[in-house]
Amino acid sequence: MNDQEPSESKEFVGNLKNGIWLFGLSSWVFGITDRSIASFADGYLSALDLTQLFTAATFFVAWLFLKPTSKA
Repeated sequence: MNDQEPSESKEFVGNLKNGIWLFGLSSWVFGITDRSIASFADGYLSALDLTQLFTAATFFVAWLFLKPTSKA
């Protein structure tokens, strides 16, 4: 009975990590899409628009590298 609890807690933590990562992934995709639409709405890109898009894209790529690994 005791041996089963750590396995269940590891599974829960693994599912939690994956859930948080997927939520963050969808949030970054939404954020980049929103920034892109807002940047192109007026017909041209300013330096501030490019900086915001580059920053969001950089954080998005960093988030991709934080994907939790499965230890099965």
